[in-house]
Amino acid sequence: MLIPLRDDNLIRNRPVGTIGIVAVCAVVFLFQLTLTGRGARLFAFGYGMIPAVLFGTERLSAAIPHVAPWATILTSMFLHGGWLHIIGNMLYLWVFGQAMEDALGLARYVIFYLVCGVAAALTQAFVEPTATVPMIGASGAISGVLGGYLVLYPRARILVLLIWGLITPITLSAKMLLLWWIAIQVFSILISTQEEGGVAWYAHVGGFATGMALMWLFRPRRLPPAREAAWTRASPWGRRRGPWG
Repeated sequence: MLIPLRDDNLIRNRPVGTIGIVAVCAVVFLFQLTLTGRGARLFAFGYGMIPAVLFGTERLSAAIPHVAPWATILTSMFLHGGWLHIIGNMLYLWVFGQAMEDALGLARYVIFYLVCGVAAALTQAFVEPTATVPMIGASGAISGVLGGYLVLYPRARILVLLIWGLITPITLSAKMLLLWWIAIQVFSILISTQEEGGVAWYAHVGGFATGMALMWLFRPRRLPPAREAAWTRASPWGRRRGPWG
């Protein structure tokens, strides 16, 4: 297992958009924790994206609080199924989202994020149109951030924790790490079946591909920062370089 911790890009502006997305997801998750087991399930059914409901082949009971089926494509991005789910998603967003926001600017970054999330959800829905299990989580949108990052920063260095019996910090290029990540998603699709449910692998692949494609439209407002001093200079937000301190 590889867990990313940070990259070597110099961030010039406070990542307001990334912080905001993390904050909204955290607040929604804390609300989910206040719900009982049945209440939590109903909340997921009412605000998660259910392909069969989205396409009108199934309907939710009127007793379940819910939004319009099309709106769940957006609301589902801010729900999570547990601590590992939200921590993993927010960690990836924090590591890769800051540089993307810095390159695109706040407004275009938020639009980019939402478009990737919508594309990811629709990919999952079109592949499994009769599924009745709600899809929740920010991973589809974050997959788009990863795809965009691969286009912009393929040679960026990422500090990761390699967990393979022992826990070892290593550095990898973004290209190596993200191609490994997408290969895992594709491999998981090949060995999984629709009956299993669980992780929305197709959403990950759809979001990633969308993020890569959108970079030709969402051109950076400026070139990525030079990297020659990245290990020794500090950004204004305490991301010290050198020994990853």
